[in-house]
Amino acid sequence: MKPIGIIHSPFTDIENMPIQPKGASDVEGTITLYEPYVKGLDDLDGFSHIYLLYLFHKADKVRLSVIPFMDTKERGVFATRSPLRPNHIGISIVQLTGINGPVLSVRGIDVLDGTPLLDIKPYIENFDLVKNSRSGWMMASHKDVSRKRSDDRFR
Repeated sequence: MKPIGIIHSPFTDIENMPIQPKGASDVEGTITLYEPYVKGLDDLDGFSHIYLLYLFHKADKVRLSVIPFMDTKERGVFATRSPLRPNHIGISIVQLTGINGPVLSVRGIDVLDGTPLLDIKPYIENFDLVKNSRSGWMMASHKDVSRKRSDDRFR
């Protein structure tokens, strides 16, 4: 697996970043695709939101149990969004605001500047919206998630 581009955001340090796109709703960023992949952007402009799959490139540890940002209890890493996973893969849903050649403009970006992009997928409500879903241990409100900022626990 190799990156197809680079994510650019205003976040240069993992501390004090939003922990999810909900906390970055007004934050704008760009994604620059590498030239061999630009043709893959054809027809993407009709979608309002996209999934970004990326590499947590600053994560250098693996932990199978972590204390997530919105909890005080240790949890299995696969029940969290921690970057300290075996393959260090992250995912975010962002609003697509424009495409200009190899550059995508996005809003709601919660990703560290310089993050390698692994893939882009369109968000399709009829495929992706899950009604009556459960969020396991995560009981924080939308407001709590929007306000929460990262610390150094996953360095």
